[in-house]
Amino acid sequence: MKMTVLTLFPEMFAPVRESILKRAQAAGYLEFEFVDFRNYAAGKHRNVDDVPYGGGVGMVLKPEPIYAAMRDLPPAHGRRRTILMSPQGQVFHQTTAKRWSEYEELVFICGHYEGFDERIRELADEEASLGDYVLTGGELAAMVMMDAVARLVPGVLGEETSIEEESHSTALLEYPQYTRPADFEGRLVPEVLLSGHHALIKRWRRKESLRRTFLRRPDLFKGINFEAEDYSILEELVLEYPEMAEWREKWEPFRPLPKRRRRSIKGLK
Repeated sequence: MKMTVLTLFPEMFAPVRESILKRAQAAGYLEFEFVDFRNYAAGKHRNVDDVPYGGGVGMVLKPEPIYAAMRDLPPAHGRRRTILMSPQGQVFHQTTAKRWSEYEELVFICGHYEGFDERIRELADEEASLGDYVLTGGELAAMVMMDAVARLVPGVLGEETSIEEESHSTALLEYPQYTRPADFEGRLVPEVLLSGHHALIKRWRRKESLRRTFLRRPDLFKGINFEAEDYSILEELVLEYPEMAEWREKWEPFRPLPKRRRRSIKGLK
């Protein structure tokens, strides 16, 4: 995947040249390009902003430099999606990252100052926001989104199965994780994880994911699509947290049917 960023501050993106993303670039899984659209501004001083029509506080980014930078991009080497960083955009979620990871190229347009000339929005396929707050520019938000998407590109992490089990990859939060030592200052690793019994470990992890999601993110819990194997686990959790019972109707369809007793018939052997 290629990620291109239009920004006034390319030097802010130093973190994406480190750690896992650095190795992914060296291995050819990712490519980053940073375009300083100030280089496309006209005039001696290369001004990229101006005062807003109608008056008001602050400066607004001009359309000409960003349009020129977009027109100068190399032809897309696959499906390309252009995203405008904006507090008015849809809030970024893991589902967004997954959807974007299916493209061959993403282009992020990062603003600064008070805002964009409205005509710049026409360049974007969609607008995205990191959350319901305002940053000084779009660079930090773009880096977070780039990192989240990059992790989903095949080969970047190496262990695709681990991605599927992470928090927010499903509606569930991830179960607790432990490593050596088994006893750290009296804090013990749960015995089931030391048992080597894979079926019990799988069940314990599922139960802890359900427990953690219910306690920490009830908004996610109510959207879970439960499985038949969850029925007994959830009934155990209801005994610990009676308030969980208000969602029982979501897993009640998975209640096991009562076993039918075989009736003996006299005279038959």
